[in-house]
Amino acid sequence: MAIAPQAARWPLVLQLVATGCMTGLIWFVQIVHYPLMEGWPHEDFGRWEVAHRDRTGPVVIPPMLMEGAAAIWLLVRRPRGMPSWLPLLGVGLLAGIWASTFFLQVPCHLRLSASWDPATHRFLVESNWIRTLLWTARLGLAVAMLRPLWTPGFSGAADLAAPPQDA
Repeated sequence: MAIAPQAARWPLVLQLVATGCMTGLIWFVQIVHYPLMEGWPHEDFGRWEVAHRDRTGPVVIPPMLMEGAAAIWLLVRRPRGMPSWLPLLGVGLLAGIWASTFFLQVPCHLRLSASWDPATHRFLVESNWIRTLLWTARLGLAVAMLRPLWTPGFSGAADLAAPPQDA
């Protein structure tokens, strides 16, 4: 199945945009938002935390899903000339991000939904560095994966639709 040359670039661009959005957002959360939670009213903290969770999901779920779809697509249909380890590393970093999210940060948010707990908040802020650093690494990787677009001889659809070649 042939893909139009312009359409062949979309997985790389989609990955860059989604990863860029999430990287910017996670740095804001790490440096500004999570530390400011300590100043929220502790006697009514659960209500604030629930509002935070309810409003965060619609902001982060779409780019996280787009990023995941692009990463898997690039793993399965990587561009000719792209080393096989690049998309594999991308999926690995994403797996680390999602594991950290669901096994570390989500449980913290659930505990904080019940009431303020300084130890849980501290763990949330400290463990979130995992996602911050992994997303930053993914952004660098997403930029590196754009290299085929600037490689002489890259023909778009033909190169992206070709069976992967180990590099």
